[in-house]
Amino acid sequence: MKISIRQMEIFLEVAHVGHLTKVAEKLGLSQSAVSMSIKELENIIGYKLFDRINKKLALNEKGRAFAEAIAPLVTKLADIEEEFKNDENSGELLIGVSTTIADYLIPPIICDYMKAYPHVKIKLKVGNTRDIVHMIESGSIDLGFVEGHVESTAIKQEIVGLDELIIVTGNRECAENEEGYYIDTLLDKPWILREEGSGTREVFLTHLGDLASQVNLFLELSHPESIKNMLIQSGTCLSCLPRVSVMKELERNELFEVKIKKMKFERHFLLIYHKDKYKTTLLNKFIYFVRMQLGKILQR
Repeated sequence: MKISIRQMEIFLEVAHVGHLTKVAEKLGLSQSAVSMSIKELENIIGYKLFDRINKKLALNEKGRAFAEAIAPLVTKLADIEEEFKNDENSGELLIGVSTTIADYLIPPIICDYMKAYPHVKIKLKVGNTRDIVHMIESGSIDLGFVEGHVESTAIKQEIVGLDELIIVTGNRECAENEEGYYIDTLLDKPWILREEGSGTREVFLTHLGDLASQVNLFLELSHPESIKNMLIQSGTCLSCLPRVSVMKELERNELFEVKIKKMKFERHFLLIYHKDKYKTTLLNKFIYFVRMQLGKILQR
């Protein structure tokens, strides 16, 4: 007897939910049918895949390894079925975007895309770069757009744009030095940075290298808007933020750019997806559309 796709689907659902009754209700099956499917699967493999802990089924070490092996295959088969079942210009896309991209770049792109393809439904999930990477690895989104560096053997990444990070402050006098500062002369001032896992923070600290330990970290905040407001209110703090995120505040003289000598803070905007992800025609069209629109925005 060979393992069926249906058995793998039921197994993954039980692994996710942990209760046979709930899985049965969700899949429109009887509890005995779900239980029998799991038992048959375990008989084929020759190992138990679950432990029963506190009245809930939890994957054991064999179960975790099996789930990791088959999850990409089941997802790929579902993607293929969806592509050939639906028109290439209709369907649903699950897209993850990091905070900076979500706030300052993606909204007009998504609006233009939905006007061009009204039968496509897009669900956006927002988080920092680390969050989006985890979503890709778990298969909970189709693809992601992030900043900074991604380290994961499960993920493929493509560069879709270049972003400049700048040092900003609410202190006009500090920014009036036209010759600029060497970065090490500013590190003892109070700094406000994004939270750990943020692509913006990672790029800044990576560029500092050994000097990163000298940063006087005054405050950590999870959103650029919160950082900008704190910079304006404090009048003394510094931060490293994407230029695209502070354009309005610079124009209104609410924030000021501090010029830095012999150091540029740059990063790539990345398109990321799981290495086993099957890219449908719909997904490829969306990627092409975003690439074109993002290029236009970043060239302004």
